[in-house]
Amino acid sequence: MSQIAEATLMDGRKIQYVIKDNPPRGGMKYTYFAPDKSYVVQFFNNPEVTNDPNLRKRIEAIIGKYNPTLSEASGGAKGNTEGMAKYFSSKFCWPTAIVTQPEFGIVCPAYPSNYFFPENATIIPELSKDLKGKDKKSNWFTSGKLRRFLNPNELGDFRSMLQMSISLARSIRRMHQAGLAHSDLSCNNVLVDPTTGSCVVIDIDSLVVPGVYPPEVIGTGGYIAPEVLETLPLPFGDPQRKLPCASTDLHSMAVLIYEYLLLRHPLRGPKSYSEDPNLDDFLCMGPKALFIEDPKDQSNRPRGLEVTIKDLGPELEKLFIRAFVDGLHNPNERPTALEWEKALVKTWDLLHPCENPNCGAKWFVLHDPSNPVCPFCGHRAKKENIVRLHLKSQVRGRQGQWIPAGEINVYHNMPLFRWHLFSNCFPDEKADRSMLAYVVKYQGQWLLVNHDVRGMTSPGGSLVPTGQAVLLKDGAVFRASTEDKGLLIEVTSGR
Repeated sequence: MSQIAEATLMDGRKIQYVIKDNPPRGGMKYTYFAPDKSYVVQFFNNPEVTNDPNLRKRIEAIIGKYNPTLSEASGGAKGNTEGMAKYFSSKFCWPTAIVTQPEFGIVCPAYPSNYFFPENATIIPELSKDLKGKDKKSNWFTSGKLRRFLNPNELGDFRSMLQMSISLARSIRRMHQAGLAHSDLSCNNVLVDPTTGSCVVIDIDSLVVPGVYPPEVIGTGGYIAPEVLETLPLPFGDPQRKLPCASTDLHSMAVLIYEYLLLRHPLRGPKSYSEDPNLDDFLCMGPKALFIEDPKDQSNRPRGLEVTIKDLGPELEKLFIRAFVDGLHNPNERPTALEWEKALVKTWDLLHPCENPNCGAKWFVLHDPSNPVCPFCGHRAKKENIVRLHLKSQVRGRQGQWIPAGEINVYHNMPLFRWHLFSNCFPDEKADRSMLAYVVKYQGQWLLVNHDVRGMTSPGGSLVPTGQAVLLKDGAVFRASTEDKGLLIEVTSGR
């Protein structure tokens, strides 16, 4: 039976929450919902930890000066505007207040409904009943054993998984920019919704502030950085012991991105180090960790690995090698979250819809136009549907000199934004997301339609007014805009 209780916040406000038997319980906290389920009140499983003054100081700092979901003017993270705060409020489940009575706790926004499993989430009615209302942890979508039980309409596609990866990299980049580390990034603490390509980072109250607030947890199995596992037997104060920090986040984040895109773990292969399963797991994730796609040592490579990092394009292939070969046992070599964000965005622009209606991935990275084959189903794209825009930016101070600025594979009804047409823009949290142009295939021809761009010109140099289009013909060259920073676009088609 449930009853309404009242909590007192640090600022003196009072809020209500609903007490129920057997509330949801995690490793550190248990949770009660607001009467309207718009927020949750969380208390600690072990009340004694709340006597630690560092815990209280940490949470105060996280809610205040390190908070990316609050503008700097409102006491949040330095440099944060209202727009940036609004953007990141959907990327994190960030604590909003401290509870002082009836005991120490925190208040957080409730996860949006799309991060809970709905009715009929699986093909097994009994399992759907058990899953209904549970958090969408990513292992349900990346583990072959679990994924096969989900209804197809829950699975999303390759494009939505890539979109989730961009969102995760951007969130961790912002967190690291603020001087914070999560310390426990895993399938449990990043909830996902492949149907919308969105994810949300949770369990924020345990964040690490390097040099100020040390980590409280070592992480979750499968996502803990090898150096943390390897030095785990050492005493906590030993200077040789490695603790969770920003560089260990970079390992955990790379594992999650690899799982999202390739639906498998990057280190779990056939190689065995001990007959003792616990020792074997310790060795294969820690001191002996070996990437299953290591180009020099294939002893941990599973058989029949059909889709590999090479199929994700050169940008991501390079970063996965750095993360799981160069940086696996050398944290300083790991790519930063910003590097992941930039590489993932470039890869997004190389997406191509698979023309096989039965392809489960629906999209693939067409990084090599001379071999336009979907790696997921083997279907070859038609030449007439392969149109690539080669973007070039003008060298500063040198009229008429242009350098490469990116490439885009186009598809029917593809929107184009400022970052596709001007050289001074990147699609981060500050970007204007108004559509400026779009690509359509009309009567067998590919057209780039000017929706809201000033100064777009045709290959012949004529102005292209809004509502008019440029024919994307092989060899065509035109200006996206003659305004400052407008890009030059060269078209290749059918090759």
